Amino acid sequence: MRMLPAIAFFGVLVSLSSAADQLEVIAQWPLMDFALPYDRGFLDNFRPENVVPTGIEIAWHRIFIATPRLRAGIPATLSFIPRDIPPGSSPQLQAYPSWDWHTAGRGDVNCSGLTSVYRIRADKCNRLWVVDSGVMTSIDDFTSVCPPKIVVFDLQTDQVIRTFQFPREVLRLNSLLTNLVIDDNAATTCDDVFVYMPDTTAPGIVVYDAATDRSWRVSHASMYPDPDHTMYQIGGDTFELLDGIVGMAFSPRQGTVYFQPLATDRLFSVPTSALQAGAPAFGEQLPVTLVGRKSSQGMGLGLDPRDDTILFSPLTETAIAAWQPHSNKQRILAYSPELLQFVAEVRWVDRDGGNIWALSSRFQKFFKKEVDPRDINVRIMRIRSEEESPLVAFPAGGYRQINPVFGHNVYNNTLGF
Repeated sequence: MRMLPAIAFFGVLVSLSSAADQLEVIAQWPLMDFALPYDRGFLDNFRPENVVPTGIEIAWHRIFIATPRLRAGIPATLSFIPRDIPPGSSPQLQAYPSWDWHTAGRGDVNCSGLTSVYRIRADKCNRLWVVDSGVMTSIDDFTSVCPPKIVVFDLQTDQVIRTFQFPREVLRLNSLLTNLVIDDNAATTCDDVFVYMPDTTAPGIVVYDAATDRSWRVSHASMYPDPDHTMYQIGGDTFELLDGIVGMAFSPRQGTVYFQPLATDRLFSVPTSALQAGAPAFGEQLPVTLVGRKSSQGMGLGLDPRDDTILFSPLTETAIAAWQPHSNKQRILAYSPELLQFVAEVRWVDRDGGNIWALSSRFQKFFKKEVDPRDINVRIMRIRSEEESPLVAFPAGGYRQINPVFGHNVYNNTLGF
């Protein structure tokens, strides 16, 4: 392997400096606020210092935000704000579709409503897919109170058009469904789709076939946390979290799902054909490929379908980067130790002309119960596509030092597992 010449290294630092200016803050909060109903239960139970968003979806007129019940005191686990807000404002969150779905926020668990949602996705038919984990206070005592389920809303009417409760055979005692990918690559109708969902704490992928209303489970060693990467460093904070597969991205052109456990420095892929084939027979291995290594752990993972560029955010480096695995071209899209402390989502958004959106929070502060309400702790941001930083080519197997705090090797295009 060879290092880049010094002039190239300086050029990367310059591009990082300019990339920091590309971040457009859409909304930001010291602590997230809700438009609470006049209900004593919601008001008495609200604990704003415990509200941490983990997912966003950009619809035509609304931004949907998922706030799972990691700890007590979360009024609504799925909310929205308008898209046409002044940049950098701090709007109150509106419960979706109504407060009747979030009675757990006042201490009244109702399994017909929404218990704890980590991420949501809108499909091409303008429907919002919601995966409800059914788990309360997952950081503190991991209390499973309701069966996990899928709920699909029509965004025109905000009415439920589909519900699916997962059967026991695809779950484990400690299952936690935290993300979803909608595969409509071969769909002929709105319901002819597959949904792939990571099980973070009982590592595996749960597959749902909407055409037949069936589900199954696949697993592989690559989906488990790496014990050597369970410690995370962001700025001056260090914390430990033993999480398996969380981040997922889908390439329709390649028929590939990319995934990464939180506790790892590796990125993996699996063909969608293998996921759709059902649970492997006893003794058969899921055909997983090691795609490459990152400079540190990461949660947010996305993909630009125009050229299959992978979007990711290494946590320690407080950056958003892009990597084209077939050409091994890489670029830094944004770098900011202040704005990008923990990026839970990186999304290429077709409803915004292909701009890239990101959700960041000072999760490490919330996790350690050290959040400062005087700071801005949550941000929704955008990187406009016309402001992308230049592509930088690297030879397969080569490495570079991006920044003194970055360490070596963002990706190395390693094939095989």
